[in-house]
Amino acid sequence: MISVPGYEMGGILFSAEQIHERVRELGQQISEDYRGQSITVVGILKGSFVFMADLIREIDADVTVDFMEVSSYGNATKSSGNVKIKKDLDSSPAGRNILIVEDIIDSGNTLKYLRDTYLAGKGPASVRIVTLLDKPSRRTADVQVDYTGFQIEDLFVIGYGLDYAQQFRQLPYIAYLEESEQDVL
Repeated sequence: MISVPGYEMGGILFSAEQIHERVRELGQQISEDYRGQSITVVGILKGSFVFMADLIREIDADVTVDFMEVSSYGNATKSSGNVKIKKDLDSSPAGRNILIVEDIIDSGNTLKYLRDTYLAGKGPASVRIVTLLDKPSRRTADVQVDYTGFQIEDLFVIGYGLDYAQQFRQLPYIAYLEESEQDVL
């Protein structure tokens, strides 16, 4: 049983089998869309690394890998709206097809900045976004998501790369946490 102070596991949203099947489908769709082209797949650290590793094995194309680490939260639980690049790309995106891999899209502010401002200013051939999870009800930025694994309600999720205080990334499924009744007065 997963339990952290103030929270308990509410249930499993997506099993390992459901995730595997959806990642396979996304890989096929991306392979079709990029047929005959090369792709630079850019994982947004840290949450995307599990999804990205499985996804690139399902893509039938010339794939190179890079990572970025960005933050708009700092030490807060809500986005400040100011995006900070903590780790930039190792190579130039100029002239390349960039596929940004994200674990979950909430407000969309960070990805809008990355796609429309930061990367667009560096001259890529194209920039597309794939996300494992999408919370459209939380969207505040107008950002186009090209490939979506699953849409979810406004839940706090863990597993398959997603964490709570750097824990639970190793779970093979995606679960959600609920406030613990024992901690509610």
